[in-house]
Amino acid sequence: MTAAAAAALRHAAPLLNIRAPIFAGLGAAGVFALVILGVAIFGNGQFDAPSATGRVGPLPQAAVTPEPAAETQNPISFQSPDEGAEVSLSGVNEGFEAPASEPTAPNGPGSDPASAEVSHASAASNPEALARAPFSGLTEPGPGGPLPVIGPNDLRPSRAYARPFHGDPNTPMIGIVVGGMGVNPTVTTAAIEELPPEVALSFSPYVENLQGWIDQARAAGHEVLIEAPMEPFDYPNSDTGPYTLLADGPTEENERRLMWILSRTTGYFGVANYQGTRFSTSRPAVESLMHSLERRGVAYLHDGVGRRSLIDTVGAGTNVEYAIADRILDEELSPAIIDQRLLALEALAIQNGAALGSGFAYPVTVDQVQAWSLGLELRGYQLAPPSAVMARRRLEARLAAEAQGTNQHAEEETQHRWMDDAEGGDEYGAAADDGH
Repeated sequence: MTAAAAAALRHAAPLLNIRAPIFAGLGAAGVFALVILGVAIFGNGQFDAPSATGRVGPLPQAAVTPEPAAETQNPISFQSPDEGAEVSLSGVNEGFEAPASEPTAPNGPGSDPASAEVSHASAASNPEALARAPFSGLTEPGPGGPLPVIGPNDLRPSRAYARPFHGDPNTPMIGIVVGGMGVNPTVTTAAIEELPPEVALSFSPYVENLQGWIDQARAAGHEVLIEAPMEPFDYPNSDTGPYTLLADGPTEENERRLMWILSRTTGYFGVANYQGTRFSTSRPAVESLMHSLERRGVAYLHDGVGRRSLIDTVGAGTNVEYAIADRILDEELSPAIIDQRLLALEALAIQNGAALGSGFAYPVTVDQVQAWSLGLELRGYQLAPPSAVMARRRLEARLAAEAQGTNQHAEEETQHRWMDDAEGGDEYGAAADDGH
């Protein structure tokens, strides 16, 4: 090798060291291109890349048997007469024959033994729960089921089925009743589960599985009422159902309709009106209702609509346990208005010692009453079941009557003594004239 060639190699060596990686990369790219070309030609792209962890894929799934879809509870709706039937005073058969089988919601509360066991278990674990109805000795067979009666030792359903209350008599008490229960299952369930147990719930007699709903409400601690549809001014345009009590209806017909209503279920302490603006103007109709409820030992709670004065006058003239709500909470479906009515109840409770409010099964009513009740004790009030408010008012009325009778007797005694003294004074004067 000549000196010139050796010198050329020494100068080219650094260049060769730099190009070596380039040539290696180009070679690898060529090999990869050949692989891609092979895939394109032969169409087999299934090859595994080298991996240190093995194949990654979905976890093996256990065989799952799809569960049957839960049945949705039948919507609760009014039981209306056949389309061709005319609702009239003669629309109720004489014998009040019960239907062959009462309609029940498939999965409604208390509709099967399994749900009954769950209801009993929840009642046993809930200290607020009320005993399951009916109680022995407080029913007799009726046209649609058990009718309430006064039991042994003069035990009345109005007291047996009422929620016990042991509050402070010196603390203002407020009672709330929410009506229209059972018509909307969602609102009814929310009211039963979310409202305090002291809030009473009033149920429509037309709903399906009525006894199941009442059992569920009592298991949650709520005392309950059943509603008697009563004639409004715009009846029958405002349809209150085929068993509406009518203002000018024959007493016997209204009585038969009332017995059907009362026999629809058991466990209620009282009857509440549903509408009834015209019914409450008829003294004979109201008197007949009050006397019928008194004979069966059932209380009456009026929501405050219609002629309050006539209800109060007739109620005071009978021995029935009754009360009239001081305020209707939700005549306007506004949270602000409902809150104002609740505040008005607080003011009345301070003034009179107790107050009673009524509402309907609207979602906004349930929500506002639930929120209002949370801080009630901190504001110096006690939430009481309406039956306790009724008992307090009944006691106060009796004490007032006794006090009035005592005062009248004292006045008569004073007047009698004054008359005796006056007569004795005349004799004394006559004796003085005789020189004594």
